Amino acid sequence: MGETEIRYLRSLAKQYPTIGAAATEIINLKAILSLPKGTEHFITDVHGEYEQFQHIMRNGSGAVKLKIEQEFGTTFSKAEKKNIAALIYYPELKLQEVARHEDNMDDWYRVTLYRLIPICKNASSKYTRSKVRKALPKDFSYVIEELLTGRPDQSDQEDYYHEIINSVIETGRAQELIIALCDLIRRLVVDHLHVVGDIYDRGPYPHLILDTLCEHHSVDIQWGNHDVLWMGAAAGNPACIANVLRISAKYGNLDILEDGYGINLVPLARFAMTTYQDDPCTYFKVEYDEDQYNIKDAQLDEKMHKAIAVIQFKLEGQLIDTYPEFDMENRKLLHRMDIVNGTVEVEGATYPLRDTYFPTIDPEHPYELSAEEQEVVQRLTRAFINCEKLQHHVRFLFTKGSLYKVYNGNLLYHGCVPLNEDGSFKKIKLFGHEYSGKKLYDVLEHYARLGYYSIDPTEKKQGQDILWYIWENKNSPVFGKEKMTTFERYFIADKKTHKEQKNPYYRLVEDEDVVCAILKEFGLEGADAHIINGHIPVETTIGESPMKCNGKLLIIDGGFSRAYRSKTGIAGYTLVYDSYGLILAAHEPFESVESAVVSGTDIHSHNAVVSSTGRRMTVADTDRGAQIKEEIEALEALLRAYRSGLLVETL
Repeated sequence: MGETEIRYLRSLAKQYPTIGAAATEIINLKAILSLPKGTEHFITDVHGEYEQFQHIMRNGSGAVKLKIEQEFGTTFSKAEKKNIAALIYYPELKLQEVARHEDNMDDWYRVTLYRLIPICKNASSKYTRSKVRKALPKDFSYVIEELLTGRPDQSDQEDYYHEIINSVIETGRAQELIIALCDLIRRLVVDHLHVVGDIYDRGPYPHLILDTLCEHHSVDIQWGNHDVLWMGAAAGNPACIANVLRISAKYGNLDILEDGYGINLVPLARFAMTTYQDDPCTYFKVEYDEDQYNIKDAQLDEKMHKAIAVIQFKLEGQLIDTYPEFDMENRKLLHRMDIVNGTVEVEGATYPLRDTYFPTIDPEHPYELSAEEQEVVQRLTRAFINCEKLQHHVRFLFTKGSLYKVYNGNLLYHGCVPLNEDGSFKKIKLFGHEYSGKKLYDVLEHYARLGYYSIDPTEKKQGQDILWYIWENKNSPVFGKEKMTTFERYFIADKKTHKEQKNPYYRLVEDEDVVCAILKEFGLEGADAHIINGHIPVETTIGESPMKCNGKLLIIDGGFSRAYRSKTGIAGYTLVYDSYGLILAAHEPFESVESAVVSGTDIHSHNAVVSSTGRRMTVADTDRGAQIKEEIEALEALLRAYRSGLLVETL
């Protein structure tokens, strides 16, 4: 045995100082390996749609209903099971609704508790008692543990068990216990959550979604291009800040910044109203939801929309000049405008400009900010950097997130792996070095983290600019298109200039050789390996399927955002990976929380089995199982060291 291994065993011996302690832990770990694999829940492209997100989180994409069905089957009516489900999803609201029409609440509490306890037992059955105990709410940890482990069918415990429930009702704690049990069921039904990108933009409540995720017991996030944009804005990159503001203005979501994050937009509003006072801003109309937007704000928002768009194009032009290797010269279009004649040249062709009112653009120096624009940018940058809540959310994204993740045999990323037309990995130059495939992902993530965390000014600036690069460069794996035609969509009527050609990846996802090569690049092989990504909405209206390459690749962006639903025809895909296999769920739009509580209305979902295991998967089949096996090997080596006299027990 080498000196390094002996030092490791001495360190391990501090945690397990006796043969008994080491042996007990081996027994415990080997038993854990035989438990069923925990359920994973995959969700992507939620784009600020909080109500739909919240409901799918609460119902676990049907996992809660499955537990109810397993427990009660045909012994309960469909209506009764719907009511139980609604209670588990929204216990506080359902309790209020029941209290309005129920004559004898004590009887209702008693019946409800006796129904919730077996569901909770079912949900907890695949975990160790220790893990369940850690999940118990503090106020009811003793009571719930006794109810879950008690045996009312045994005469010695029958009175004891029933008296617990009677005492809870008599002391006026029944409501709190019911809420605690419902929360625990939802907590146990889904063991781990994967968010495969794009929490931000389009919808009105990304900050509420992040509040929820920050409280989640076990979650990872694969950054989407919209997430990276907000991360860049929080890091202080002015071009990212301008993009965030422009998109928020476009979709009538400036309230997210003002009310959700407390960012002061008055400097931008004053500048916009002064500079564009006489401009109708015809092509900067707000795309709003009538139920969530105050039309009185439209005129100001349209002027802010145009003001920040012009600032964005100037800031991006400066970045393109700073980094020629980004190869984005064709995205600089301000100097190609002939404002006098009302035209612009794009890729060798001349088009009429729909808008020629640009009071802040100097034709000789079109990418220079005016003094007023410069002041607005500086004040906005300080506001973003000093926003405590935004920084909390973005730090969470950095802590729990990454550009990709390999987890239990699946490769998760938001966009694509940039490919050439022949399916080979595209080689991309960045700061004098060439990267492709996994190495491209790794280096971009490295610079992104520098942009937020580094204390070296040069490194930090470079990292912040890479965050903008990840947002819209043609070689960014989370963008995956030849160009972002924002300028053309505002100022050119000819729609052929609006086209954003996708990377060959999206054409080659049905090629098994290509998909297998990507999986191998990230260390995965075999029939059970899958790629799971979002970013490009699946157009079910034209018969497109989210399952590509015989199910080896799953694109689960199905239109969570209302802005995409006319194209996708549904309201989002989610994926559940339990001990029996992968199940894809296609969801209809969510009606409302009120309807769910009062009528038991749930999201109607269509489920499809993607893959099914020949046997039920256990913890031994997971990444955690591999770690446990390594821990067992180390503990067995420690046992041998004790028994051979190499190490001495500490009694």
